[in-house]
Amino acid sequence: MRTPLDVEKLRALPLPRIDYTAETGSTNADLVKAALAGAPEWAAAVTEFQSAGRGRHGRVWTAPPMSQATLSILIRPSSAAVDRLGTMPLVTGLALIDVLGADYNATLKWPNDVLIDGRKVCGILAEVAQFQPSPAIVIGLGVNVSLTQEELPVPHAISLEMVGDPVDRTQLVGAILLALKNRLTQWMNNDPSLMNDYRAVCSSIGQQVRVHLPGDKELLGECVGVADDGLIQVRSEDDEVHAIAAGDVVHLRLQ
Repeated sequence: MRTPLDVEKLRALPLPRIDYTAETGSTNADLVKAALAGAPEWAAAVTEFQSAGRGRHGRVWTAPPMSQATLSILIRPSSAAVDRLGTMPLVTGLALIDVLGADYNATLKWPNDVLIDGRKVCGILAEVAQFQPSPAIVIGLGVNVSLTQEELPVPHAISLEMVGDPVDRTQLVGAILLALKNRLTQWMNNDPSLMNDYRAVCSSIGQQVRVHLPGDKELLGECVGVADDGLIQVRSEDDEVHAIAAGDVVHLRLQ
């Protein structure tokens, strides 16, 4: 049986505001609207069912009601932090590994695809609510919790309960929100340990990869690292190391 979130438990978290809906189009869209109306930093939105969720490149990301941990959180970084915006998605993925890594042997495929047994368990999308007069950014995500094989949106997805015991979604949502607050605070404070922590759980490093680049181009080679600015580093067959800011990475062999 899928049960609703315990909203009172969530509102007891050390966060200033949690907006709850049984159903919405997008928690990101809801929180962007709230941000523009003056919602405080670390305000969050959670829902049981998201009908218009999106991933990168506008891909649809949806699931049956109460089968995911679906949430968004608002940050208000300084202009200096915004200059490091390229690493923020990676840090968001790192927060998910803080919660899921030990219990599920979860890893990150660059930049922030959370994988279990090589299959995607979480979609993440960050959106800028505004840059002026002060930056406001909303980070949204959906973790597949109780989806069955038949309910998966794509064959290469997976859910937590497909590989483990039943999950208390309220506890999971709370843990994710606190982990996001912890890691994103580090990011806003330019903590020098962050990227080393990221590299330690990035399964792309050491893999043979195919990177699908903008303009229908692709690059084959070995991922030899992730730079401090978040760019993936791929050594091609001609021994040149390419630093790539945007692209879809495919692992060609598992470690």
